[in-house]
Formats: sequence, structure tokens, C-alpha cells
Amino acid sequence: MPTKVEKDAITGKETTGHEWDGIRELDTPLPKWWLNVFYATIVFSAVWILLYPSIPWIDTHFEGLLGHTNRKEVAAEMARLSPIQAEYRSRIETTPLEEIRRDPDLMAFAMTGGKAAFNENCAACHRPGGAGSPGFPSLADDDWLWGGSLADIHQTIAYGIRNPHPDSRQSEMPKFEGVLPSADIEALAEYVLSLNGKPADPAGAERGRTLFAENCVVCHGENGAGNREIGAPKLQNHIFVYGDDKATITQTITGGRNGSMPAWVERLDPTTLKMLAVYVHALGGGEQ
Repeated sequence: MPTKVEKDAITGKETTGHEWDGIRELDTPLPKWWLNVFYATIVFSAVWILLYPSIPWIDTHFEGLLGHTNRKEVAAEMARLSPIQAEYRSRIETTPLEEIRRDPDLMAFAMTGGKAAFNENCAACHRPGGAGSPGFPSLADDDWLWGGSLADIHQTIAYGIRNPHPDSRQSEMPKFEGVLPSADIEALAEYVLSLNGKPADPAGAERGRTLFAENCVVCHGENGAGNREIGAPKLQNHIFVYGDDKATITQTITGGRNGSMPAWVERLDPTTLKMLAVYVHALGGGEQ
């Protein structure tokens, strides 16, 4: 609450007249150098606003007293580079994917364009550099659900997975809730853990082996080797889309997994799709 201004007995400085719970506020001004710098920045900003393009209007902006801008230089540079880019894009459009990799100039252009397209369209899910995240496969480990050749990757990018496009790849990881009792689901999880050399209950894993042969081997193959033709992942290589701990594996078996990837052929032009395929293929190590 406000009180009278008085000198503090300890510091000898005047107070502001404010007091909270017996604590009085000293009237300590800011250092002169700090105030001078602050005022200088205000003056500098005002001068800058007047000299250079700054304040936006409805359909234009204040151009500044100096009229300085780099927009014309940028526009000229873009105009110079546009025909060159168009030439490379035309060559990529007409060149088979494998041939692009054999042409150093085309490969360099495709990698640059593919990286830009990836960062703009794909990194939100697959993360920069294709690092992946829970629910979104890593693209940098050379382990592929649907195949890692250039043609396979191009097919996946163009038409996607489990979406309404007629050429989209389709598969289903069914949920076993209501099909198997929870004890059997837990035994299956123990077996999958054992496939990866993780600590698992021996008795549960052995019972899970039998359950796996009866319910899972038709898609995931013997010993969880996987099946690219139907997008069934390997289960013995420590690479899991959703996580390899027991709780996550149990959740996957219980509720199933059916994530979707859009068909980018409906959003991107053919040249960009090819550059994306080349870039993603290189991220994974370049499977033949």
C-alpha cells in the first residue's frame, strides 16, 4: 500500500512510497548508459523507417527516402535462373529414374529439388532427413515396408498407402482384441520381444511362438521376416514404426495399426515426384 517517501535506513536511498508486506521499494533509477542506449535505439529505428522500405499500406508499402530495395536484383536473378531450371526439370521429366542417378548433373539437381520438396511436404511427418517418428516410418535406415528400389519408392510417394486413390497400396494390421484373450496377446508380445533379443518371459515367448504361427506368420513371415508385397514389417530387426517396448507392441496387437499416407500424385507434378523419389532413395542408402 502507498506510504510516504522516505530514506531507507540501510542503503540511504529514497523509497518509492510503496510497501508490500513490510517490504519497501527503493527508488533506484536505471543507469544513465542504459537509458542513453535505449533512446539511441529509438532514434536509430525512426531514421531507419524513414530511409528504407518499412510501413505497409493497403496494397503497397512506404518505399523509404532512399528507395533502396533488392527486389529488382532478386527478380532479375530469378529470371536468369528460370530457363536453366526449366531445362533441368524437362530433362528429369523425360529421363527414367535409374538414368537420373547415372547423370551427375541431373542427380545433383534432383537431390536439391527433392530435398526442398521433402522439407515442404514430407518433413512434418517423417521429420527432416527422414528420421521418422512414432507412427511415421524412418526413411533413412534402408528398411522399407513396401520396397526400397527407386520404382517402389516412386510408387509409394505417388499413390500413397491406405487412402482412397485407386492405385494406393492397401494392407491391414487387424486388431486382435476380441479375437484373442489378453493372455494370448501378452504372450505374442513376449515372442516379438524375443525375436529382437530383448528380455522376455521364456514361457510366454514359447507360447507366443505357437500363437504367432497360427495368427501372424501369414503376413509377417517365418520368424517375423516381413513381407514387402503386403507392407508387413519385419519384426526381428529392432526397427518398429510405433515403438519396440512391450507396452507398445501389446497395444499394436490389441488395437491394430492402419496409418494412411496421402497420394501425392494428386498434389505434386510428375517432375517433383521423381525428384522426391531420388532424394528419399538416397536417404535410405540407395537400395538397388
